[in-house]
Amino acid sequence: MNLFKKLGVVAVCMTALVGAPASAQSALNEILSGGVLKVGTTGDWNPMSVRDPATNSYVGFDIDVMTQLGADLGVEVEFVPTDWKTLVNGVVAGNYHMTGSASISPARLKAAGYSNSYISVEILPFTTADKADRFSSWDSINMADVKVATTLGTTFEKLVREWFPDAQITVVEAPARGYQEVLSGRADVFITSNIEGSTLVKKFPNVQQVAVESARAPTPIAMLLPQADQVWINYVNSWVELKKTQGFFETTAAKWGL
Repeated sequence: MNLFKKLGVVAVCMTALVGAPASAQSALNEILSGGVLKVGTTGDWNPMSVRDPATNSYVGFDIDVMTQLGADLGVEVEFVPTDWKTLVNGVVAGNYHMTGSASISPARLKAAGYSNSYISVEILPFTTADKADRFSSWDSINMADVKVATTLGTTFEKLVREWFPDAQITVVEAPARGYQEVLSGRADVFITSNIEGSTLVKKFPNVQQVAVESARAPTPIAMLLPQADQVWINYVNSWVELKKTQGFFETTAAKWGL
């Protein structure tokens, strides 16, 4: 090979090296080397994740799941406070390595990855006992004189706007919640998952499920992960499938009444 050919080969190789993107380190490597798994959680979805303001600690189904994941990784778990409207942004920005449970939605899929699903939810409407006789179907809620409350940034907000275009919609920002608007009398109806709904009915005797013909929007839920980090996604997915086989998710769900 003459000198010009050699120089040409070197130039091509150098161009390829300069133009190639640097290989980003997986979150898995960062977690193992740093000894900490950072998990974004809202602390306002009973019984999935509930924050005790007195101790700034968390309990719930998600907390048990993430604690077990941390134990299997051999690292500590740091729960990072977040809210629904910034949940995806926190993963994208690297504020945490993953989140607790979140419903799988096309909008979130545009920016973030998901683990395999391990539980699913469906949506139901709720009101208070003094207003229960006003509602007997989904259509009875979609009326101009009905106030429907929801929380900003949740999947419920999108569904409320889609399902009840004729109703008056009240949107509150976390840590406020839609159900609190109904309990206070400032709204008539809120929607939530069957999971949270069952806990609210037990906690507040005044809350009642509207006797609709059927639940809506059955949706799998999973953990949000960095979209481009396939190494980390693969690890979490394999872990989820292993724990499913071992009955871990079923046992944990039963513990929290799911």
